[in-house]
Amino acid sequence: ANDGFDGNGLCGSRSNSDAGNSDAGNSDEQGNDELTLLLLTAEDAPLKLSLSAVGREALLDSVDDFRADLITSARRGANYYLKPAQQLYDWLIAPMEDDLSAANIDTLVFAMDEGLRTLPVAALHSGASFLVEEYSLGMVPSVGMLDPQYVSLAEAQVLSMGMSDFSQHEGLSQLPGVPVEVDAIAASQSGDRFLNEQVTRQRLIRQRQQVPYSVVHLATHAEFNPGRIEDSYIQLWDEALSLGDLHQLGWQSPALDLLVLSACNTALGSPEAEMGFAGLAIASGARSAMASLWSVSDVGTLALMNEFYAQLGNAPTKSSALQQAQRVLLQGDVRIDSGQLMGSELAGSLDLPSVLEPIFACDFSHPYYWSSFTMIGSPW
Repeated sequence: ANDGFDGNGLCGSRSNSDAGNSDAGNSDEQGNDELTLLLLTAEDAPLKLSLSAVGREALLDSVDDFRADLITSARRGANYYLKPAQQLYDWLIAPMEDDLSAANIDTLVFAMDEGLRTLPVAALHSGASFLVEEYSLGMVPSVGMLDPQYVSLAEAQVLSMGMSDFSQHEGLSQLPGVPVEVDAIAASQSGDRFLNEQVTRQRLIRQRQQVPYSVVHLATHAEFNPGRIEDSYIQLWDEALSLGDLHQLGWQSPALDLLVLSACNTALGSPEAEMGFAGLAIASGARSAMASLWSVSDVGTLALMNEFYAQLGNAPTKSSALQQAQRVLLQGDVRIDSGQLMGSELAGSLDLPSVLEPIFACDFSHPYYWSSFTMIGSPW
């Protein structure tokens, strides 16, 4: 919706034994080991629910189990992630289902407390469907940081930069799918593309000074690590650009609408890393950022990004473009056949480098491949 909040809901959640500020839960309740849910919509009074039967330890254990099961079950072609997915849905979504339905909600933006910010909410499961099948989804560090302004990206110019060669950086794997990814974006969107040695801080600054790209896409290793913000970084050709330096890139004026990190990884379970992930859009100066909670395979990332950019010009919002891309993968409409990535009718097909052949047997319908990508900041 053009005013940014109609048809959308914002959910806060916390366990009140957790110290610190939150958008859900009051200071007089801290010390109670219970889950508090807060639903804010455009028209109705805030809805607050305290679930005393859900303790902090059980909740966080279930989150850890869910993330671990998503990753390991993909390797085994199994679906045992469904048990924690349904348990978390019953705790976090089911108590508000009737209110969400009555309010005609189509987008949910989550403001989570410590321990929950790296929860892949798209893969929560009602027993009948995944949450992403019902809503487009997003995340903000807190309610007060939500930008209500709507910006269409239908005619967006995209600066697409990627690195496939990490031979000069010890411990970082090669990303042979990146040239295909960057070329596919350049073919479907107006803008410019750069690879490997062209991916530098100076070029990032200079290019956007020359052209006010609405979207910057960085297909390279990025890490959200425990400790100081300087310990988390985006790998460029000649340096590891720390998240603490992102504000120096001049993306605030004019404001960058979307920063996409397509090969990043978060230290799951680390409060510092998850806060850095949640605050990515704010740290970068972008209105929104899209990034991954864990390292998805090179070809899996390519599959989702190809669908996301195909949807971006047609979907009304950034979060709905991500939702549609995730649903395409979930529905089994993306597969690999004879060395080609076969996408939806909108995204088309891509030729894959032969070096990716050992991982051609991906089942992209598994939530491991699509649920880790999260829209942070403004969902519209």
